[in-house]
Amino acid sequence: MATPDQKSPNVLLQNLCCRILGKSEADVAQQFQYAVRVIGSNFAPTVERDEFLVAEKIKKELTRQRREADAALFSELHRKLHSQGVLKNKWSILYLLLSLSEDPRKQPSKVSGYAALFAQALPRDAHSTPYYYARPQSLPLNYQERGAPSAQSAGSAGSSGVSSLGTYALNGPTPPPPPPALLPGQPLPAPGVGDGLRQQLGSRLAWTLTASQPSLPSTTSKAVPSSGSRGAARPRREGDAAAGAVEVTEAALVRDILYVFQGIDGKHVKMSNADNCYTVEGKANLSKSLRDTAVRLAELGWLHNKIRKYTDQRSLDRSFGLVGQSFCAALHQELREYYRLLSVLHSQLQLEDDQGVNLGLESSLTLRRLLVWTYDPKMRLKTLAALVDHCQGRKGGELASAVHAYTKTGDPYARSLVQHILSLVSHPVLSFLYRWIYDGELEDTYHEFFVASDPAVKADRLWHDKYALRKPMIPSFMTMDQCRKVLLIGKSINFLHQVCHDQTPTTKMIAVTKSAESPQDAADLFTDLENAFQGKIDAAYFETSKYLLDVLNKKYSLLDHMQAMRRYLLLGQGDFIRHLMDLLKPELVRPATTLYQHNLTGILETAVRATNAQFDSPEILKRLDVRLLEVSPGDTGWDVFSLDYHVDGPIATVFTRECMSHYLRAFNFLWRAKRVEYILTDIRKGHMCNARLLRSMPEFSGVLHHCHILASEMVHFIHQMQYYVTFEVLECSWDELWNRVQRAQDLDHIIAAHEAFLGTVISRCLLDSDSRALLNQLRAVFDQIIELQNTQDAIYRAALEELQRRLQFEEKKKQREAEGQWGVSAAEEEQEKRRVQEFQESIPKMCSQLRILTHFYQGVVQQFLVSLTTSSDESLRFLSFRLDFNEHYRAREPRLRVSLGTRGRRSSHT
Repeated sequence: MATPDQKSPNVLLQNLCCRILGKSEADVAQQFQYAVRVIGSNFAPTVERDEFLVAEKIKKELTRQRREADAALFSELHRKLHSQGVLKNKWSILYLLLSLSEDPRKQPSKVSGYAALFAQALPRDAHSTPYYYARPQSLPLNYQERGAPSAQSAGSAGSSGVSSLGTYALNGPTPPPPPPALLPGQPLPAPGVGDGLRQQLGSRLAWTLTASQPSLPSTTSKAVPSSGSRGAARPRREGDAAAGAVEVTEAALVRDILYVFQGIDGKHVKMSNADNCYTVEGKANLSKSLRDTAVRLAELGWLHNKIRKYTDQRSLDRSFGLVGQSFCAALHQELREYYRLLSVLHSQLQLEDDQGVNLGLESSLTLRRLLVWTYDPKMRLKTLAALVDHCQGRKGGELASAVHAYTKTGDPYARSLVQHILSLVSHPVLSFLYRWIYDGELEDTYHEFFVASDPAVKADRLWHDKYALRKPMIPSFMTMDQCRKVLLIGKSINFLHQVCHDQTPTTKMIAVTKSAESPQDAADLFTDLENAFQGKIDAAYFETSKYLLDVLNKKYSLLDHMQAMRRYLLLGQGDFIRHLMDLLKPELVRPATTLYQHNLTGILETAVRATNAQFDSPEILKRLDVRLLEVSPGDTGWDVFSLDYHVDGPIATVFTRECMSHYLRAFNFLWRAKRVEYILTDIRKGHMCNARLLRSMPEFSGVLHHCHILASEMVHFIHQMQYYVTFEVLECSWDELWNRVQRAQDLDHIIAAHEAFLGTVISRCLLDSDSRALLNQLRAVFDQIIELQNTQDAIYRAALEELQRRLQFEEKKKQREAEGQWGVSAAEEEQEKRRVQEFQESIPKMCSQLRILTHFYQGVVQQFLVSLTTSSDESLRFLSFRLDFNEHYRAREPRLRVSLGTRGRRSSHT
């Protein structure tokens, strides 16, 4: 049975080499070493997998050989090949053709092959993100070109941030391959073989030294390093010994740098707190190039410390939130990949120390090799450090926005890294989002989500005040329209559950649901924000909003209540309003302090039963009620009476307290205008009834004529105002509201349309703050109409009393004549004449009262018209034109003597 040592991998591999080559163990030492490196390597071309680059290389090679026709033919064939979809690995085929076209007489460089082995030892998937390989423009496309004398020989980047280093472009002979590493369990080679290998190594190292350096002994050992080895001490400069300088080998620097990479101070490279950077101690005897290279490499440790410090501090901060913890986890993941690289470098250094024989310049660790191999990791850490700086003091969606800002770069390598981190950071945000739009749940303990909730808000204000956008937390990869829809989706679900008491599962509202189960889902989502992500939000938005509007319209009759507001509070139900005024007139002429609400409520119910209002839904009629406003001294019932409409439940979300206040203000204005119209109707009826009765009093005809003229002016004014308010304000605004409500996609659209409707009604009915002067003038006009009613009633009362006395006097006279007596005595006749004379003397006073009333009325109307002409509202300017259509007031007021166009221009100028 075989011993454990005979089953070890190195023994089996050595036996395989001896079996294949048919030589002894000492003779296959070089091939065995090569086989060990092959097994531990991941061979891959050191060129970028760029089909276009290889094709250009082939065309340049053909052109260099003066085969321009073949180059053109190749270009055409490559174009046809590119258009075909049969071959998938076109780059590999072109690379194979290029390799086969190499000059077979050209001797390949063994050193080049060996030197590239360590560079390919790291796997290509060493990073958590896809690796973007960037090859310098001067990089040759094959290994053979590395050994050729060329100014373009350089190292290529490795797959995990370690770059393979090509051989030096020298004109000397190709040095022999390095000696085999002494692996554990492998027998020591024979003395002759070891001496030969050391001699070859010494000759090669001597060949790589500069011409100014003298030849040094070729022997090397572990205890006493040879001058040709990587760690050989450099000769001291003059004055170093006197200054107490310490000889520092490159090997010692490499070891220090590897510790610095992990944030640990080395023996010669330490952290300077004053300068906030790693520095090489001043007493170290180093050349300027090595010192500068060491400082450049030490920057990697500084970047590592910066990132590690941030993650250590924030990982313990619970208030940092889930998004912040995801960011720290992403940084930890990148640091773990960085530590994998360091472990490979440490193992390589340990391997050299364990073997006791230096591997040579092409395979050993040097500062320059570290500088090349750590270039890509340094770029990664620089990107991460920049993210750490930019994300200081941020959390939640604001942190995701800060990371997303770094994806706007033209560097594909950095963009790939940041996109991967963004997918991890945004995963909690998307989890919040999907939980909100599909379940209506908001579990945001650390206030990271862009939707904020106020638990103190009650259910009646849920839609307006409970949920809002937390703008600083809105991720930059989402638009405001998307955020508004996300807010509405979750708000609609909670409104249905808490206010409408509709516990329908969201799975029945929304057909398809999706949750951010992993960061990969988030990464896939970011690749198609404009389509996939937008589609999910739109689908949830439309379906949830449609379901909510259906519940409000069908279960809670939202549109029916809106129409009821129009009919009752905005006086749209004409027969009901007229009959209600007739019934309320005896009550409302009394002082306001003598009114009782239950009496008025009974009159309201009577008016409902007597008109078409009785056919409305009982749900609407039971909400209609009477309301008495605050009483001021001298107020009558007309001044404090108002209709009211009770709203509660879900419809109170649309008809808020502010909206109901606007409705009451509009009702009071319309009720006052309707009362004035009602008064003028009574005045006209009084004219028609009393005109025939007072024909027997010709001296009174002038007073009647004056009353008729003034009443006609007032009727014209009120009719034009009623037309303006009813048709231009209410009907047009209502039609626009109804159209917008029918097209509304969500409840916010209905609320906005309703508020815009009320805003238009308030402003055009002169009830807003900007129209206060106009409203006061209009109320003064209404007061003059009421004053006319009182004056005319007094005049008619006096005239009718006089008429009654005259009729009684004539009746008494006829009765006495029928009895055969004198009709009247001289004293009675004299008394009657004095009474008639007193009445006739009172007529000029009546005319004077009417003239004063007319003067005040016309003055108020003229002032009102002047204010209308300077209004910014075009409809009000046209109203002034209709009120003074025959230019009656224009002739009396010079300020009105401007054209309608001039009025508009002056208004716009002011």
